[in-house]
Amino acid sequence: MSDLLQRLRERGWRMTAQRRVVAEVLAGEHVHLTADEVLAQATERLPEISRATVYNTLGELVTLGEVAEVATDGRAKRYDPNAHHPHQHLVCSGCGAIRDVHPDGDPLAALPPAERYGFTVAVAEVTFRGRCPDCAAGA
Repeated sequence: MSDLLQRLRERGWRMTAQRRVVAEVLAGEHVHLTADEVLAQATERLPEISRATVYNTLGELVTLGEVAEVATDGRAKRYDPNAHHPHQHLVCSGCGAIRDVHPDGDPLAALPPAERYGFTVAVAEVTFRGRCPDCAAGA
């Protein structure tokens, strides 16, 4: 579960009505919205919010490290509020749906020392791809 609002409050991030709405839209598990989807949901809650405010707020959240940008297969970037919880992604090759997954084991362990070419590897980003039940049913 995303604890984005709590983390932002603890950081002392200035919580304007617009920023709060963007953070609320991003709250939850398996949330991977595009900027336009964040804008649409934020506008439902706060009609006067502007596109620029939403985009600027998303940029600030990424810069702060509170939200991660997720890019898959040339599709629009998505925003993941679970930046502080280690996880991987499962992506539907049909509709682009993204789910957070927590596979067993350390993904860094899958890369043998001989394949690291002297790199000090800090992070492994693994993306699992397949078809979601809805896309598989329509195939």
